[in-house]
Amino acid sequence: MTKPLVSHTTIALSYLAWWMLWMAVQTYAMLHAGFDWETALTDASITQLIYAVAGYTMNTSMQAYQPGRRTAIFVLMRAIVLSVICLFAQQFILEQVNAKTPGYEAFLGNTLAVRGTVGLLMMMLVAILTWFWVYVTERTETEQRKEDAMKLSREAELSQLRQQLQPHFLFNSLNSISALVVTRPEEARSMIQQLSDFLRGTVKKEDGKLVTLEEEMKHLQLYLDIEKVRFGHRLRVEILKNDDCMAHKLPSLLLQPIVENAIKFGLYDTVGEITVSVKAAMEGTMLQIEIKNPFDPETSVTARGTGFGLSSVKRRLYLLYHRNDLLLTSQQGGEFTTTIRIPPSI
Repeated sequence: MTKPLVSHTTIALSYLAWWMLWMAVQTYAMLHAGFDWETALTDASITQLIYAVAGYTMNTSMQAYQPGRRTAIFVLMRAIVLSVICLFAQQFILEQVNAKTPGYEAFLGNTLAVRGTVGLLMMMLVAILTWFWVYVTERTETEQRKEDAMKLSREAELSQLRQQLQPHFLFNSLNSISALVVTRPEEARSMIQQLSDFLRGTVKKEDGKLVTLEEEMKHLQLYLDIEKVRFGHRLRVEILKNDDCMAHKLPSLLLQPIVENAIKFGLYDTVGEITVSVKAAMEGTMLQIEIKNPFDPETSVTARGTGFGLSSVKRRLYLLYHRNDLLLTSQQGGEFTTTIRIPPSI
């Protein structure tokens, strides 16, 4: 629910203060015209009370109107009608209340034109302020609804991206466990436990939640432990990180799909040992993480697939930070580098 621009209490007090001010001005004018305090205060109080009720009527009736050119003529007509009603109400009531005051009846008759003009201006002012208030409130609520819809859309897309990442890794892990059950049952049991810990941590993470690099590295290590069981001595991972960057926050589960991508491309169509390196350091206020893996374009073409891992991470970074320059890739010689830059948390 959209929070009101100004509380109703504040509006009510401001409205009351406005009419009290005009009552004081009118009382002073009546005293200056030669009337006593009682007559002046009675005239001002009744007059401003009538205007206040009429203004409230105008304000209430316009709450259902959408500001526009077509409604302007109806608002003007309502202001004129209300000012006329106010004028006749003042004349009738004040003549009865101040009938015994010498010279008051003549004074009232001579000031009817001024009172009518002031009443019309007051109603028009209330109409303009109400019109502006309705417009601003409606505009604010519309923008808030758009923002809420975009937020829900981003959250749904982030959730979908994460759900698409997990099955591929899960299926590979289950196939490896199936292969190990007969030949190496101890390693199969160990891998099941590691997979359980990894998935438990994954389920607990929220799509838009930021975690520290230290937490992300711990979760990444669970994933690497599983992959090392799958690939044995063929996979070596080097992790280099500075202590000053471990408290920096980044989106949860961001590194796993990138490292998975590096392992897949590094090990594809090879029989030897490969090394995947992960390096984290601060570059000014930005956290920079580099993931490097061996890459042979001639043997890796058929393994390229859709590139969903990197594209999904880039999409997540854009949805969270509204920037397209936070994930970069480069290839130099036989090495492929993926660089992620994480801005400071807001």
